[in-house]
Amino acid sequence: MSRIPLSALIGLFLTGTFFFVAIFAQWLGPYGLNEIAGDVWEEPSRTFLLGTDTVGRDLLSRMIYGAQVTIFIATMATILSFVTGSILGFSAAVIGGWYDQVLSRLVDLFMSIPSLILALVILSVMQVSIPVLIIVMGLLDSTRVYRLARAVAVDIAVMDYVEAAKLRGEGTGWIIFREILPNALSPLVAELGLRFIFAVLFVSTLSFLGLGVQPPLADWGGIVKENKDGLVYGISAALLPAFAIAALAISVNLVADWVLNRTTSLKGGRGA
Repeated sequence: MSRIPLSALIGLFLTGTFFFVAIFAQWLGPYGLNEIAGDVWEEPSRTFLLGTDTVGRDLLSRMIYGAQVTIFIATMATILSFVTGSILGFSAAVIGGWYDQVLSRLVDLFMSIPSLILALVILSVMQVSIPVLIIVMGLLDSTRVYRLARAVAVDIAVMDYVEAAKLRGEGTGWIIFREILPNALSPLVAELGLRFIFAVLFVSTLSFLGLGVQPPLADWGGIVKENKDGLVYGISAALLPAFAIAALAISVNLVADWVLNRTTSLKGGRGA
């Protein structure tokens, strides 16, 4: 087994730290999410390590709880997009014919519309909640996963072991989950990190525009929006959650690059 490069170790450490904070946010936050503990935009101190926000809430606590909401939504949306996109992509490659054509043209239609614009239109006519955000983000992003899954599955579907399974009379479900999925797993896992990054940026953008996570909950994009006016006065409260978003994106990307470099499935299919 080759040594893990330093960049991947840094990415694994930072990503693990972010997820640890998200999981144990209720125990790590020194103050409540919406507890007003000080004056408006106080400077960092022993009492408030990152200072306070626009109404006097502890910014560190807001960041910790915001990590929980941001990472939870991004994780669930990524899982939904991969389950939906992979199954549809694999089935289109195996079944082919009119099913593949109809599904692919529908995906092309949705991909021709910018995801952010489509999400804003959908969310503007719905009552925004965390389940709604997860479903909208997951389904919109599943079109990208569908394209990757179908492209990989088309190459695998012509392999001898897949043809042998068809000759044995195996059903579509068997071929997808027992023949194609194990051989397509590596590129999908590598893509998983990139899709997660996209989900983090997506939900943060929606919250900054006012159609993401709604009060009293908070995520990093919403915290940036709440404190953006402080930049005029040299207050850094809006920069800290923006830095956290960037740090999470970079750390996950480092891990995804490492996984992508290790994959062998991109060079050709493997026998089951």
